Amino acid sequence: MGRFSSWWRKLSGPLKVAIVCALIAILLTVVGQLRHPEDITVRSMLMGILIGGGSWGLVSWAVAYAAWDIESEIAAEEEAEAKTAAETDAARRQATSQ
Repeated sequence: MGRFSSWWRKLSGPLKVAIVCALIAILLTVVGQLRHPEDITVRSMLMGILIGGGSWGLVSWAVAYAAWDIESEIAAEEEAEAKTAAETDAARRQATSQ
């Protein structure tokens, strides 16, 4: 469990979202295939897993990455604004004290 835990912590947030969504899609694909066992072939099972898990994993990663990227941009802008405001206040204090 220790290896999995350290491996999981190294992954980015969007990648964790993609893996979880892909696993859910794979599980739903397998359950759907097992509901009609007379139609199951190895090829249909593999194609369902690849298409379902791959597409949901990719789409969920893209959405999570876009949200993460926007949040990091907003945080950087807020930090820059706070720094600029602090520098402006310091300059005003220095000008009024002289």
